[in-house]
Amino acid sequence: MSATDPQSPQELQLPFNTQEQRNPAEEQMDRVVDILTADQHSPAEKPENAWLQVDSKVTDETKPVELSIVMPCLDEADTVGTCILKALHSLEKMGIRGEVIVADNGSRDDSVEIAESLGARVVHVDRPGYGAALMGGIEAAKGRYVLMGDADDSYDFSQAHKFYEQIKDGQADLVQGCRLAAGGGRVMPGAMPWLHQWGNPALTWMVRKMFRAKIHDVYCGMRIFSKEHYTRLDQRCTGMEFATEMIIKSTLFGAKISEVPITLHPDGRKTHAPHLRTFRDGWRTLRFFLLLSPKWSFIAPGAMLALLGVLGCFLVMAKLTVAGVVFEAHTLLLSVLALLVSFQLGSFGLLAKSFAATEGILPKDARVERFCRRFTLERCLLGAAGLIAAGIGTIIWQTLSWGAGGFGNLDYSVTMLRIIPAAGAVAIGAQLAFSSLMLRLIRLARR
Repeated sequence: MSATDPQSPQELQLPFNTQEQRNPAEEQMDRVVDILTADQHSPAEKPENAWLQVDSKVTDETKPVELSIVMPCLDEADTVGTCILKALHSLEKMGIRGEVIVADNGSRDDSVEIAESLGARVVHVDRPGYGAALMGGIEAAKGRYVLMGDADDSYDFSQAHKFYEQIKDGQADLVQGCRLAAGGGRVMPGAMPWLHQWGNPALTWMVRKMFRAKIHDVYCGMRIFSKEHYTRLDQRCTGMEFATEMIIKSTLFGAKISEVPITLHPDGRKTHAPHLRTFRDGWRTLRFFLLLSPKWSFIAPGAMLALLGVLGCFLVMAKLTVAGVVFEAHTLLLSVLALLVSFQLGSFGLLAKSFAATEGILPKDARVERFCRRFTLERCLLGAAGLIAAGIGTIIWQTLSWGAGGFGNLDYSVTMLRIIPAAGAVAIGAQLAFSSLMLRLIRLARR
């Protein structure tokens, strides 16, 4: 969008025919003109309508694209034009060469026509999902940096310069917007459902605790990042988890992250309901947290069960009585069960961390690497053989003792104190052997 001579907004050569019946794009153009011209300098400082004067640096085709503004879109005819115009204005204000990309995810309204009429590049993404649409748009982006945001006019693209200023020249890999008061942001009345006002801080708290992410609004969809950084992340989620995946993986891979306070405005759409589904998307996000954190999914509960199992075994073997309670075979059985499950959880945690590092989902864990160097496959197999041999040997010994007594009645209070640990040793030995083989298979180097 450009102009060679100062003229009033009504006299501009628009990318659509002003003589025809007014369409949604025209209405959104008028609305944005009113909004943006209110923030201009006085006529003495800048020519009338100078916000529409495209800087030569922006239109110089010999220069590489500096910033791509990507908007996922699904039936956003009410607002996509407003977002595009604000984004174009922001690029002009920054004086950089940029582009606006609308990643359409199967719109059935006039979204595509409006976007194209206003000069945006439309990328059609067939695979459904918020994350899928963004992946398609980001992959098509030509810019060194990519700014993403929803096309429902809840994010103000005319403020894109605040993000760009914090990332240009390599100052950061990712600059995250923050709508919540904890990070200096603001939510306008009616902009966020009351349930989200509780859920977003809760999910953010979990990310800060589980992954040590230094952000205050994990679900904010407006952010800027370098294209190079996005490529390194190798994102996988095609749904609403896309946004949280980017934050978590950026944190785990040691990226430089900063935050920009922003204002969240009410959704401007009238003809379509929001795409976010509170409980479904909330659960999918929580599920993703657990998948990306073997420490909390496997290792932490496994360590708790191991502690309970060892404590129970100690109480039985030491023949202790606590508050008149005698701990015998039944306690031992449950304690060994806890040890079995804890060992399985520990194995799963180790396998999950190794697989995630091999596939590039998570960075390598130094503790896992040290463990694998010390406990080689051969050493683990020897340990497994020792446990199995000890367990089977104890069972054979008890069987021979029973035979020596004529296979008569057994004193379970005595024999089970030996048989239960023996059976547990065989089970843990088998788990150790097969888990070690699986770990070695996962860690086979790729060519």
